[in-house]
Amino acid sequence: MNGHKDAFTNALTSNKDWASSVSKSHPDLLPTLAKGQSPAILWLGCSDSRVPETTLLGLQPGDVFVHRNIANILHASDMSSLAVVEFAVGVLKVSHIVLSGHTGCGGVKAALGSASVGSVLDGWLMPVRRLRAQFAGKLKGMGSQGECEDFLIRENVKQGVKSLREMGVVGKAIRERGLVVHGVVYNVGTGLLEVVDGCDEPEEEKNGREGVFKVM
Repeated sequence: MNGHKDAFTNALTSNKDWASSVSKSHPDLLPTLAKGQSPAILWLGCSDSRVPETTLLGLQPGDVFVHRNIANILHASDMSSLAVVEFAVGVLKVSHIVLSGHTGCGGVKAALGSASVGSVLDGWLMPVRRLRAQFAGKLKGMGSQGECEDFLIRENVKQGVKSLREMGVVGKAIRERGLVVHGVVYNVGTGLLEVVDGCDEPEEEKNGREGVFKVM
């Protein structure tokens, strides 16, 4: 218990040091942020403590609007993530959406196993389990658990990017003002982001998507 208390106390002390440092190095930053925000990027990522989006992007407070959850999953019924996307795209008018997975994702590891991780989490991870079922043959032919995890991490990102483009507010912003949706994986061991292959949308697929999901 004392360790947890010390961690919070240290965090409060670090916050004071950080605020003092920022005020000296960027004296206009915090007063400007107090007036409002205009981020260019919406980041949708995993809640994992090793993936601090603003830090790993080398950006400042106010640059990135953020939503994070377990295994960076987009559920069609998740009002929290849907509200974040709608606000970021429709109100803040972000120019980019970045959906990020990461290496060593515990949610993907759980979805590849058979053990229950809790009733809520089991349900939450169902989209990743469906991807596991969809690619069962391919996964079976892989040489290691790590290879399976890396594959499923990327497929989960690609599915998320696809789901984003199917959202009415996102599709409209893509058409009308050039919003771009990106899929990436963050390598926890190197600190580097990798653009996921297969997240681009060919013209034929774009036309097919708009024919089904376009809303006026």
